[in-house]
Amino acid sequence: MTTEELKKWLKKFDVDKDGRISKKELREAIRATGGRFARFKSRLGVRSADANGYGFVDEDELDNLVEFAQKHWGVTIVNF
Repeated sequence: MTTEELKKWLKKFDVDKDGRISKKELREAIRATGGRFARFKSRLGVRSADANGYGFVDEDELDNLVEFAQKHWGVTIVNF
């Protein structure tokens, strides 16, 4: 998966279409992959990626979330 593919996939879980990924939306994304401990992982993911401290991951912070996913969730990013 490329960085852009992961971002596009994550945006699918923005159910309220506000352009931000909440802890709840990230939790659903993690559950969709069959991931365990989704509540814990989503809380840590948002906390790590949320540079402005608003409690959401917005468009400008998606790269932070991708980096976190690579380091802590075992997501592999390939670059073509």
